[in-house]
Amino acid sequence: QSQFVESGGGLVEPGGSLRLSCAASGSATDFDGIGWFRQIPGKEYEGVACINTNGALIVYADSVKGRFTISRDSAKNTVYLQMNNLQPEDTAVYYCASDLLCVATKTSTTPLGSWGQGTQVTVST
Repeated sequence: QSQFVESGGGLVEPGGSLRLSCAASGSATDFDGIGWFRQIPGKEYEGVACINTNGALIVYADSVKGRFTISRDSAKNTVYLQMNNLQPEDTAVYYCASDLLCVATKTSTTPLGSWGQGTQVTVST
């Protein structure tokens, strides 16, 4: 079974930046599309961003468009999420998971594959 490990979270001030990493291992078929999702306290589960194997398909939620950038290093089986201009409403636990065709990210539905333990992002004011 595939395994995902998220890292890079932390505490930042509004306007600050963080880069999250998602290290994946297991079946190569699980790596054709990896999405970032978040659970914001008191709010709905949300698909944040997604990228497929060659980077031809990239998806962003409207709430992060222009602030977050997703990228993928297929050789390292790692996906990154660069988060700039962070705001308090971005505070959440961030997860990555397999997301074929980025459908779960687009619709903010629960990905059915494996996902990691998550990494906490806190933006204070």
